[in-house]
Amino acid sequence: MLDRLAAAIDRHCVGLGSDTGIPRLSLVAVDEPVEPTGQLYEPMICFVAGGAKRTTAGDLGYVAHAGEMLLTTIDLPVGVDLEKVPFRSAVMQLDGKALADFLVELEETGPAAPLVTEGQVSAPMTPELVDAVVRWVELLDTPEDIRPLAGRIETEILYRLLRSSLGVVLRRWALADATTSRVREVARWICERYAEPLSIDAIAAVAHMSPASLHRHFKATTGMSPLKFQKHLRLQEARRRLVAGEATAAQIALAVGYVSATQFSREYRSAYGLPPGQDAARLRARLNHVRTERIDRR
Repeated sequence: MLDRLAAAIDRHCVGLGSDTGIPRLSLVAVDEPVEPTGQLYEPMICFVAGGAKRTTAGDLGYVAHAGEMLLTTIDLPVGVDLEKVPFRSAVMQLDGKALADFLVELEETGPAAPLVTEGQVSAPMTPELVDAVVRWVELLDTPEDIRPLAGRIETEILYRLLRSSLGVVLRRWALADATTSRVREVARWICERYAEPLSIDAIAAVAHMSPASLHRHFKATTGMSPLKFQKHLRLQEARRRLVAGEATAAQIALAVGYVSATQFSREYRSAYGLPPGQDAARLRARLNHVRTERIDRR
């Protein structure tokens, strides 16, 4: 079944990764080793059909191999390193309201297990879940079936997930308690204002928590402090703009919130190992090579 899922992903993935005609479904297909990248993950589940990837957020790290899934419950800047290629995955964006409504239908509105605070959790996929994900992705072979069937299969996938080892975490996410909701809201608030000067006191006021309480709960969930979370967002966005060639390093530093170009260069080199310009040129060349190789193979 995993081979069948990987084949379906391969047929429909454009480039290294792409959205699809099925709502909330995107695909990833990478054949050659690539540089570790920084990405902003939204609440989602990655179903790994082939290869393996490691994600790192602050002090927290997870590896998901073929046959496993990785749940992200919060907007989270992560480092992504493909440890084994070819890598194939199908990614479901989570709809919190839809999941909460489904739990009400199932009369499961009160999670009973202890709270799991981490922003990411990995687990094996059950055979029934793999079967449902395969059928969901294979709808791309018959586009006329997407509208009548995609939503029904997505609901089945949610049901299988709730019956899996991730069920507790998903219930907590959909029916979040006050503290969990505040951390999630603060993370999104920082994402929307990452280029602005923010203080821990201002962030704590948004969360309606003391600075100490916010720091404790936020780090337990994301693996980093709120201000380090903001710095990761700034550096990831700067790297994306540099690779795209949108402006000079000094202009990009200012755009993402740095007052000092020297500080930006120092923190960028500390994060990625090279000065901004050199790193961007190396990464552009590598990504272009990988894309060309994939196109030639297809």
